[in-house]
Amino acid sequence: MIETEDILYPDSDGIPMSDNTWQHRWIATLMWNASLLFQDRHDVFVAGDHLIYPVQGQPTIRIAPDAYIAFGAVKKDRGSYKVWKEGDIFPQVVFEVYSPGNSQVGFDEKRDKYEQFGAEEFYVIHPDFPCRFVGYVRSGNKLVEVESMNGHVSPRLGISFIIDEGDIEIRGPDGNEWLPPDKLAAELTEERDAARKQASTERRKASTATRRAEANERRAEAADAKAAAETRRADAEKQRADEAMAKAEALRAKLRSLGIDPE
Repeated sequence: MIETEDILYPDSDGIPMSDNTWQHRWIATLMWNASLLFQDRHDVFVAGDHLIYPVQGQPTIRIAPDAYIAFGAVKKDRGSYKVWKEGDIFPQVVFEVYSPGNSQVGFDEKRDKYEQFGAEEFYVIHPDFPCRFVGYVRSGNKLVEVESMNGHVSPRLGISFIIDEGDIEIRGPDGNEWLPPDKLAAELTEERDAARKQASTERRKASTATRRAEANERRAEAADAKAAAETRRADAEKQRADEAMAKAEALRAKLRSLGIDPE
């Protein structure tokens, strides 16, 4: 076996990623929505237009899917995806987006390679009107075409494929449509701004409640101080009354000792 270090595995095959804006939009949509879907998983790697080398020592055998998802592969940057360095994990889900520069023969050859090297699901998106999906799911050693893609749910991803009067869309496991990056960014920005606005409102409410509580506390303290002052005044008046009564009683007692009726 030739040592791996002596073999060059280029990170690029020189072939452009897309031929038109429809194809590019779909590739970006697949990659970024899949990345968001598994953003909390460190063992799921998502990539687009990325070379895969399935066989060690044979750099001429390579595939560059438009997008793919590899479960069990560490989420990190790579120049290329070398299967033998990934625990022999070939990406389980692979996407190709059709463009005028593609041919059915080319897709058939890719399907055969994905089938050979272990892909579990292979989907082809035709974005030109009438748009359509073509899907294959592994059964034994074969990738078997899905009879009806409308409503089909990916076993691995949990996403569903919807076809409606020539238009197509992909929905995430939560039922929400996978949006292109610009719309996705706008939606996320709107959600972020709404969350910030809500947080700001909650902070203002909390601040107002705090000020009210502090004002109530000050009023309660003032009321307590006033009540304490009233109590002290009442105690002082009682003490003075008791002293006056004591003096009067002492005077009466002195008068009686002198034989004088104090009454």
